[in-house]
Amino acid sequence: MVGVRFFGVVLLLAACDRPASSRAGAAPDRPIDRPITVVDDAGRTVTFPHAPRHIISLVPSGTEAIIALGARDRLVGRTRYDHDSSIASLPIVGGGLDPNFETIVGLAPELVLSWWSDKRAEIRRRLEAAGIPTLNLSLEDTTDTFRAIALLGEALGLSARADTLLRRLHDSLDVTRQLAGAQGRRRVFYVVFNDPPMTTGPKTFIAQILDVAGGDNVFADAVVRWPTVSLEEVVRRDPDLVVLPVGEMPARTLDRLRTEAGWRDLRAVKRGCVVQVDADLVNRPGPRVARAAEQLRIAIHRAGCSA
Repeated sequence: MVGVRFFGVVLLLAACDRPASSRAGAAPDRPIDRPITVVDDAGRTVTFPHAPRHIISLVPSGTEAIIALGARDRLVGRTRYDHDSSIASLPIVGGGLDPNFETIVGLAPELVLSWWSDKRAEIRRRLEAAGIPTLNLSLEDTTDTFRAIALLGEALGLSARADTLLRRLHDSLDVTRQLAGAQGRRRVFYVVFNDPPMTTGPKTFIAQILDVAGGDNVFADAVVRWPTVSLEEVVRRDPDLVVLPVGEMPARTLDRLRTEAGWRDLRAVKRGCVVQVDADLVNRPGPRVARAAEQLRIAIHRAGCSA
């Protein structure tokens, strides 16, 4: 996984095998007062005496999944990266990787969602020592996203809602793929970070929704998920289109690309083939992946910038 600096981009950021819970016959929603046992993405078995009613998610995509499952009222805190207006009044516990432990404990959650890829695991150890259960989520690709939604549906006693949500996501992605297929494909450079240039490699949720949207990632051959690359190599690979997520990077970054050496040498930049997308939407591997794919499809095939 990428370093802490890029984590802010991912917190704000096809392998679409359907998980078991998204198939017909998935378990129905359970009464909230019965014991529930689940296995998280770290392989840990966690048993709750009842479906958790007070939750803090340190993973913004997990927060969005809880909201999408209709369990917004169970959230008792949020991170500084959670921007949904429906939870704006909740107390902020800090960031996903640097939360305030005392604030979390003071809110008395029955469950805290945390990043499996945070190898330090300090916050998880402290929470467990305080008697607060945690579930670890791994969110590298779209399969992880679907599995996380199924896991949360099971843990919250909302498996039937998770099943419905997953079917809707798969159906929406199928529609976007079909529409993109009729429009042709474009060679795309996705700007994860601009200085130094960082992009998406293979086996990431961004690479996968790019593919659904009709984009061919020019760094699909990278050996890591989030490679830092040279501008010279970007120019050599000559993408048809540059996709710039705005939110983590300010909108004025586009003006810099048009004038800075290296960036301004890109044929796509010279031709005005730089499109902006909502970083809060596209850079999050959560229940809005289908909306993100559709936004990318529209951006990739926009009028006035044909291949």
